[in-house]
Amino acid sequence: MKANHASNVRREFFKATGFYLRVVWPIISVLVLIIIGSGLIIGYLEDWKALDGIYFAFVTGFTIGYGELVPKLGVSRVLAILLGFNGVLMTAIFAAVSVRAIEVAVKASVSDSASGSEE
Repeated sequence: MKANHASNVRREFFKATGFYLRVVWPIISVLVLIIIGSGLIIGYLEDWKALDGIYFAFVTGFTIGYGELVPKLGVSRVLAILLGFNGVLMTAIFAAVSVRAIEVAVKASVSDSASGSEE
């Protein structure tokens, strides 16, 4: 019985996650396009290959920062700072979606267990 309950909670979590990701998908898409565009601009300004610029943008945006590609120009550095804020915003959106999905799953499990105890 408990395995079935856990399975229902997981199912509700994934359903809610899918729903809320569809809600915020336009925002996430714009943020990803900003990362790619900024990476292409930085790559052009720094004389890097296009893929190197995009790689740098994602590594910087997700605040990983391996350090193998370092912008030298001031404009590129400002764009890199903005990429960091963009990545923090994207991470916050994913965290908010996850927290909301957990809330929905817990609420559904509580209502399921309450209706199951009445039978």
